[in-house]
Amino acid sequence: MKIAILSREPELYSTQRLVKAAEERGHEVEVIDALRCYMNITSNNPHIHYQGRVLDDFDAVIPRIGASITFYGTAILRQFEMMGVYPLNESVAIARSRDKLRSLQLLSRKGIGLPVTGFAHSPDDVDDLLQEVGGAPVVIKLLEGTQGVGVVLAETHSAAQSVIQAFHGLKANILVQEFISEAKGADIRCFVVGGKVIAAMKRQGKEGEFRSNLHQGGSATLVRITPEERATAIRAAKVMGLNVCGVDLLRSNHGPLVMEVNSSPGLEGIETSSGKDVASIIIQFIEKNAKPHNTRTKGKG
Repeated sequence: MKIAILSREPELYSTQRLVKAAEERGHEVEVIDALRCYMNITSNNPHIHYQGRVLDDFDAVIPRIGASITFYGTAILRQFEMMGVYPLNESVAIARSRDKLRSLQLLSRKGIGLPVTGFAHSPDDVDDLLQEVGGAPVVIKLLEGTQGVGVVLAETHSAAQSVIQAFHGLKANILVQEFISEAKGADIRCFVVGGKVIAAMKRQGKEGEFRSNLHQGGSATLVRITPEERATAIRAAKVMGLNVCGVDLLRSNHGPLVMEVNSSPGLEGIETSSGKDVASIIIQFIEKNAKPHNTRTKGKG
């Protein structure tokens, strides 16, 4: 099988592990920079060009599309789908999960536990918005933020007002969420492949930091999840229509709450903490499912 990995950084741990796992299982692999691709969009013969040649002989594509290139990256992935190449995650599912507001609305519609979340356009509605989510302390998030960047804990009402007004002044779109204090700066990353949680880790924020992201200095350890947490992660992945994803949960006093569903989860933390060869599990999933034109979307919305 010939597999394309859409990644701008071939030296990243996750990209290298996927390359190695695929090659060890006898596949041919090429890492492709999505931003260097260009397309020929025709009714009968869609093409992707890359470095002066046509990419027309791949069986499967693994999208490792960074948030900053979601629009162009998903357009390239969609072109692969039009050519009948099997996508590990579909373009529509990635776009759905990258839109934080849309994804929360879809999860809410299916009854999946979430932190109480508010969204407003006008600064004049700040007081009502804060009241709707239960008042300070609150977590304020940029809709376009990733890896913990653009996430602020406002511990008082006045601090929340100031942060929200500042973001509005920058024309930024934000979410305001209740602060789950009982989580104590930790979350659970459940790694889902093919409708199963294959590994889970607890990510703990460093001292004095409420964000648990590993990019913000957090640490990762193996964790045993509850049946309810497992079921919540699997349902969240299904709602998003993602075959492979990281589902981030908070342990609250009223059960697991989904913070985010990540369509391009890193492998280093989960492989190191769990000791599992997650990359090979992903390649095995592709082997079982990569059939020409197998691009049926499983999620909705």
